[in-house]
Amino acid sequence: MIKHYEISGTDFAAAGEASSDFKTMLKKIGVPPDVIRKVSIAMYEAEINTVIHGQGGFCDAEIGPDSIVITFTDHGPGIEDIERAMCAGYSTASDEIRDLGFGAGMGLPNIKKYTDDMKIESELGKGTTVVLTIKLF
Repeated sequence: MIKHYEISGTDFAAAGEASSDFKTMLKKIGVPPDVIRKVSIAMYEAEINTVIHGQGGFCDAEIGPDSIVITFTDHGPGIEDIERAMCAGYSTASDEIRDLGFGAGMGLPNIKKYTDDMKIESELGKGTTVVLTIKLF
């Protein structure tokens, strides 16, 4: 089963709707609560990053027999230094974004913490794809 979500790069009010919808679906099909928690945190962080840094994009969330794989693809400027971006506290968020309460530099570290696998592919000027894998068992 695959769920597809479009993510606006300008609508902060809608940020988090994809992760909330997917969480509701996981509950309905009986996914264990600890797995739902990990998926919800990682997916929300990636969704917010898609809005803040990625200028919008989309998310495909797939439930397989052994794991959940969630792919975020954005239209943003790309990540210049992925290793540095993975460091807690590092952020390229603007002052306006920080004034909204975002941009503390914990998004990517939190995603990594709550997933079993995380892959990032980014090309400057083209965008970024982040693939999250959370095991069901």
